[in-house]
Amino acid sequence: MQLSEYRNYDATGLAQLIATGEVTADELLDTALAATAAVNGELNAVVATFEDEARRFIKQDLGDGPFRGVPFLLKDLTAHYGGQPTGAGWPPRASVKPDSDAELVRRFKQSGAVIFGKTAVPELAMDWTTRSRAHGVTNNPWDTSRTAGTSSGGTAAAVAAGIVPMAHGNDGGGSIRVPSSVCGCFGLKPTRGRNPVAPSGSTWQGMLVEHVLSRSVRDSAAMLDATAGSVAGQFFNSPAGGDFAAEIGRDPGKLRIAVSTRAPYGAPTHPDCIAAVDQTVKLLEDLGHICEPYDIELPQDGWSAFETFILAEYATDMRLEEGVLGRKLSADDFPPMLWEMIEAGNRISAVEVNVATTRLHAVAAAVTSTFNRYDAFLSPTLAQPPLPHGAFPQSTSMRGHYEFYLSWMPFTHIFNVNGSPAMSVPLVWNADGLPIGVQFAAAPAAEGLLFRLASQLEAVRPWSQKRPPVSIA
Repeated sequence: MQLSEYRNYDATGLAQLIATGEVTADELLDTALAATAAVNGELNAVVATFEDEARRFIKQDLGDGPFRGVPFLLKDLTAHYGGQPTGAGWPPRASVKPDSDAELVRRFKQSGAVIFGKTAVPELAMDWTTRSRAHGVTNNPWDTSRTAGTSSGGTAAAVAAGIVPMAHGNDGGGSIRVPSSVCGCFGLKPTRGRNPVAPSGSTWQGMLVEHVLSRSVRDSAAMLDATAGSVAGQFFNSPAGGDFAAEIGRDPGKLRIAVSTRAPYGAPTHPDCIAAVDQTVKLLEDLGHICEPYDIELPQDGWSAFETFILAEYATDMRLEEGVLGRKLSADDFPPMLWEMIEAGNRISAVEVNVATTRLHAVAAAVTSTFNRYDAFLSPTLAQPPLPHGAFPQSTSMRGHYEFYLSWMPFTHIFNVNGSPAMSVPLVWNADGLPIGVQFAAAPAAEGLLFRLASQLEAVRPWSQKRPPVSIA
């Protein structure tokens, strides 16, 4: 298969070619490896490949799942592939190889996806752009001088450039939606507990959710069907219901949609991001939906509670890493700002964490109450267009680090706190030719509504044929 032909198919389309015998899984893997070689030098999106293991899987374990034979990449964080390092962009983890697959990876394999490599992440997912001492900086295929987002930036760049049509990501505060926005992908964060996070049991009290980034809405829906479901020993388990592939193309009905461009906790919103929402509102109204201005009123201490909670979680993660590595960690293992964050987390008491958690419940209540009045909530995904690499401070204090977070990605984390599904949809490109995602959220467990809406928008304003300057085609 030629790269230009391969680029025209989503994962569902490639699976159909396999099913009809028009191409083999080995041939598609050849093509995906050629695609990686063609563009990864400019992007630095794929940080490891394991072709021999992928060939073994095709020969022995391919099965007959919905994505049988389709090339696939894992984000190099949390999703353990037995025998392959999960490095998290962190030098001390480079040689640590888990003995077995994480439950999510097992389900990816059952879907028939052929996993052949790992995508770049920020170091320990603790930075607001995808860069690390282990792998360097990942570039945006729409403009290589700009960020690919955080923390699934490697995945977003690989999908946007055509290396694969769909790949793994996860999202604890926006890490599927943010890189989808800046790279022009479709990215849905499912409901808390919808997908497995085992063997951890819970990550960030269920705020971190696993799924994929894709070019088509139907791929995201079909993969969620393949991976969702409860897991023994997991604190937050999958809500009932869901035949998500069946939602694609279904009429969403006349929706009442809340619209806001006011960033939580006071960050200014760039005119391009406001314009993207305005254009989306016009499109929605043309489709018969009702759009009304509505700002979620959040508790004043909501952000400080989130920051306290996450700092404590970072410190906890590193305590657990000491058990994996078999030694104590020190400042020598981290960039200075990350070490400052871990030390700050170690100083937080259990009582302070519990108080912060209580305040986050107040945030969740405020967010979820929106869906008593509205079917969906629309906002910018980000407060700014894709930023140049130089905009991200190389060395800053922890306080400066979090102030930058609020100036860059203030709209996303509130839906991790309340557990709602939320998606970034690539409907708008600005005058510089850069994608500006818009975010939709719905009530917890309402992924079906979001998939119906997204597929309607995709049908009337398709994005899959848009090609960034760095692309395999």
